Amino acid sequence: MAQVFRQRLSSTRRGARLARCLAQAQLVFWGTPYGSPLSADVGLVVGELAANAVLHGRVPGRDFELLLEHDARSGVVRVTVSDARGDAAPPTEPPPVDPWSAEGGRGLLLVAAVARAWGVVDRGPGKSVWVEVGVRAVGDPERKDR
Repeated sequence: MAQVFRQRLSSTRRGARLARCLAQAQLVFWGTPYGSPLSADVGLVVGELAANAVLHGRVPGRDFELLLEHDARSGVVRVTVSDARGDAAPPTEPPPVDPWSAEGGRGLLLVAAVARAWGVVDRGPGKSVWVEVGVRAVGDPERKDR
């Protein structure tokens, strides 16, 4: 049976930071130790997605939503962050190689590095970005190494 946590947060930097803290606290409640590889990966993913929701998906007066679904049997945590702005989808192309040519855009590369899978779903209004995270060894056929 999957365990579920859902929380709406203000579209502010404080809301993004709180999302990461709440996600890691929820994992502790579900039995995943703070500082474990799964906790660290989920913290990274939630931090990046929440920051993107606040920076790029913000609509004045609208919150963003954090949804965590934990399947204890498989060890997979599905993180979904939804915002109210559907016209600003995450980029599908990697950023330029030259580190001086862009000030940002590398956070989703980190997300992709720890994710088993990820994607974007339109919702009315806005969009949801989801990421599946699970502790897997590099080279494990269940993991999509990038």
